[in-house]
Amino acid sequence: MRFMIIVKATADTEAGRLPDDALFAEMAAYHEALAQAGALLDAAGLQPSSAGWRIRYADGQRSIIDGPFAQTRELVAGYTVIQARSREEALEWTRRFPAPMGAGVQAEIEVRPLYEIDDLAHANPSAGRFRALQPH
Repeated sequence: MRFMIIVKATADTEAGRLPDDALFAEMAAYHEALAQAGALLDAAGLQPSSAGWRIRYADGQRSIIDGPFAQTRELVAGYTVIQARSREEALEWTRRFPAPMGAGVQAEIEVRPLYEIDDLAHANPSAGRFRALQPH
């Protein structure tokens, strides 16, 4: 089972302020432990929403909306994707996730399981086409 750990954005992450070296070291140690356990699949921080855009689909049309985006609490600052044998194992890993904005700073992470191709292929035969795109 794969899980995504989503780090919620803050005013600091949206301002492009990077964490201090102590937090980078703590995050590196956590991700090294994940990698050594074979649980780390991917991880990255995201640049502020001012560097991004959205595509809005409405009435059969697409429109581009440049960032920044106002609702910081709804934005993502970074993510980690892990592989775990169960929800409980993923929960144990996420309990160890360092405070993403530093000790004593209010922050939030969200964890959600990813759909696997077999989950989707049962509902829609075309979803099985994505299987060929997966690295083996």
